[in-house]
Amino acid sequence: MSAELAAVPRPALGLAVAALVVLVVSWGPAWRVARHGVTLVHEAAHGAVALLVGRRLAGIRLHSDTSGLTVSAGRPRGPGMVATLLAGYPGPALVGLAAARVLAEGRAALVLWKLLVVVVLVLLVVRNLFGLWTVLVAGGLLVAVTQQASPEVQGVVAHALTGLLLLGSVRAVVELGRSRRRLRGGRRQDTSDAGQLAGLTGVPGTLWVALFGLVCVGCTALAATWLWAAATA
Repeated sequence: MSAELAAVPRPALGLAVAALVVLVVSWGPAWRVARHGVTLVHEAAHGAVALLVGRRLAGIRLHSDTSGLTVSAGRPRGPGMVATLLAGYPGPALVGLAAARVLAEGRAALVLWKLLVVVVLVLLVVRNLFGLWTVLVAGGLLVAVTQQASPEVQGVVAHALTGLLLLGSVRAVVELGRSRRRLRGGRRQDTSDAGQLAGLTGVPGTLWVALFGLVCVGCTALAATWLWAAATA
């Protein structure tokens, strides 16, 4: 496998990985599995920012329907709570952008190790059985690749995971917008990040969704530029 990958021109290999990621993100059955990884990073972003602004992190829960919940204690209003809520949807895109920068420098193994660190940190605060299972599977796969795979395979996996975080973040925002539209006219309260931000700030939830989308699309476009430049250099 390593020899075959090494023989493929880098631009062609990059396009093949990108096509695979697009397929995973756009095909429902594959996306329902991959979405768990995006949710893991989404909730990790909530948790990280909660700690940075001085809140106490009570735990993270990951659910089988690909949703998640991060619980933190602190002031129920104010900049800290806004920052905590704001971090979730852009989180995977920003992690993907950082990973793309490292990949553009030719350090695929470092990307995998950093993602493994994220998974281990989430393991310390996960509070439900399905979440524990999700984190252990993700961590096990990353350990297997970092310890057993060749540098060529590690590069492919690192690029694929980076692409998944980037494009997956965009799809997650699209799904958020759709779910909020379904709530309009109904009696159910909008408990999404955008809905809670609207309640805290008075800024309409639609604008928060637009901001999430702008950040995620921008990160994806910038990351693609970096990776393509590195592949064709």
